Amino acid sequence: MQKNSAKREKAFLVGTVLRGITLFQVEEQLEELKSLADTAGADTLSISTQNRNKPDPATFIGKGKVERIINQSKELECNIIIFNDDVSPTQIKNLQKAAGDEIKVIDRTGLILDIFTKHAKSKEAKTQVELAQLVYLLPRLTRQWTHLERQMGGIGTRAGAGETQIEIDRRLIRNQISRLKKELEKIEKQRKVQSHGREGAYRIALVGYTNTGKSTLMNTLTDAEVLVQDQLFATLDTTTRKLELDVGITVLISDTVGFIRNLPHDLIASFRSTLGEIRDVDLLLKVFDASSETIHEHIETVEEVLKDLNLSEKSGLTVFNKIDVIREPEILEGLKKRFQDASFISSREKLGIDILTEKLSSIITSEFKQDVFHLSFKQTKLLDTIYALTRVIKKKSDYDGIRLQVEGSRRSLDKIRQMLEK
Repeated sequence: MQKNSAKREKAFLVGTVLRGITLFQVEEQLEELKSLADTAGADTLSISTQNRNKPDPATFIGKGKVERIINQSKELECNIIIFNDDVSPTQIKNLQKAAGDEIKVIDRTGLILDIFTKHAKSKEAKTQVELAQLVYLLPRLTRQWTHLERQMGGIGTRAGAGETQIEIDRRLIRNQISRLKKELEKIEKQRKVQSHGREGAYRIALVGYTNTGKSTLMNTLTDAEVLVQDQLFATLDTTTRKLELDVGITVLISDTVGFIRNLPHDLIASFRSTLGEIRDVDLLLKVFDASSETIHEHIETVEEVLKDLNLSEKSGLTVFNKIDVIREPEILEGLKKRFQDASFISSREKLGIDILTEKLSSIITSEFKQDVFHLSFKQTKLLDTIYALTRVIKKKSDYDGIRLQVEGSRRSLDKIRQMLEK
């Protein structure tokens, strides 16, 4: 997709109704695909669906359908055809050959990768996306990829004896994949060092389907200025801010990359280090768009991704956002009846925020325990840390040090014990 041009592309979307999938489901998915295309910089001019028992091995949708879609795309002056499904490298190659040089053919994964490329800002996000792109590209190489050495560059990229250009390109990509994996390992080690100082704090992570208003909620709760855009995948990097609760407790809250239906495995793998931060939090705030017509599918998707990350058992609080834009009251009542322990809010209009923070305070304080620590005079340098991690209930000095009665999270108390034992 064109990223540095104001000129938007013209897209033709293609969906297939395969066995076990209803037309209604495909139409909902195509609406999401339309939003993805819009985020990537393309206007959808036409949408086509086809009923099939199984994908055509050569072109996914069959030769006759391919010809009709290409002819319609040319009539509409579309310059890109986007498939809602993941299409195999061979199928993409055959489809691209049929479409010619004037029309690009990509699948859903290729589109999502393009959006991630567009929205990647930090070094880590850019590295993660580049890795996913190359893993995606490797099996899709054709003879048209003739100048990858210009992109990869450097000594050692020249062809060996008897190598074809495509073999050179594959070797270059494999080398780049290896380098990027090592770079991500280095970044992950740095992340662990940076987060070491936050180990004792109570931590909350915002998770949910993309574009559910997580960043807006974070801004509302913390008075932060996290980027808010009405676009899919506006947030790729994990952002952490302090949240001060009325009960006198300060916690850390993090915004994370949004989930999506059938999130490409290569992306999940590449972003595993970022998403892995969620493993260390104490509470998940699962945020959903209450006004979405596909909310139940979104809930299912989020739970599937959390399961994939081995986080199904992590403590969580469900939050339904955007209640201010629900047009039919019975929809909201239905959600409240089904999810009785959930919070219902509008982060934009600040509706229900007080109730949400009260629930958070109640959950957190219920997990707080009291303990008594005795510090020698040599250990009094730890007092500032203890005050930062806990609420000091009582302080008493005696002949050999200071006795503290404190209240804090299990994580905080464990960290203090470790510091005192050193």
